[in-house]
Amino acid sequence: MELTLSIPALLFPAISLTMLAYNARYLAIAALIRSLHTKYEENASETARLQVQKLRKRLTIIKNMQAVAIVSFLLAVITMFLIYIELSFWANIVFGTSLVALMMSLILSLIEVQLSTKALSIQLKSIGKNN
Repeated sequence: MELTLSIPALLFPAISLTMLAYNARYLAIAALIRSLHTKYEENASETARLQVQKLRKRLTIIKNMQAVAIVSFLLAVITMFLIYIELSFWANIVFGTSLVALMMSLILSLIEVQLSTKALSIQLKSIGKNN
């Protein structure tokens, strides 16, 4: 298969939308951390402190998801440049690396979603016990 300029260009919308989704997750978690921090300062709740610890872990994963997605995007651009200057061997290697980086970002996203789901199920269990 010959790599053309249009193939790595196909990643642009996918990576851009992925980054948008990652950023939305980051902003939602940041807002939640701020509200939990306020709650913790008011009554030094151990539950709020533990939730912030878990959210800190999720925030780190999201930061890594974003970083790897950006690397994938950058490598796709480099691939296009290598195709332009007719270095097809290196273009294929860089493009493959770009795809691997995108896969890593998606795997991190899956891990973060799993953590989010676990946190919600724990919270739902505690609500069920109170009723």
